[in-house]
Amino acid sequence: MGTCCLWPYKSDYRYSKDIVYNNFPWPTPTEQQKQKIEQTAQSVLDARSLYPDCSLADLYDELTMPPELRKAHHQNDIAVMQAYGFTKGSEAYKSEAACVAELMKRYEQLCTQQQNKKEQLI
Repeated sequence: MGTCCLWPYKSDYRYSKDIVYNNFPWPTPTEQQKQKIEQTAQSVLDARSLYPDCSLADLYDELTMPPELRKAHHQNDIAVMQAYGFTKGSEAYKSEAACVAELMKRYEQLCTQQQNKKEQLI
């Protein structure tokens, strides 16, 4: 099981670049969803490449983030949310807090399932 990388810091969350993908159960996306995620992730990289002299801190400053990068991330967020089954009508789609809460619920379910499997082996 991966180490948890989400922790409350003030009123927001911080994500570790090394382990963020280890925390949440990855959905089983369709081929079309995988392709969309790959395309939107590439769009994020392409948007970053438009600003070769900017640091990540500059690019991700909430007040000065380039519009191309913000749009690319938004499109990537939508593609990933759709792979999780989060649609416009779902609670997890409405806010970051609701999305994180749903992902944590799924993570806890996965942990419980893995613990139950371990106990069955004993």
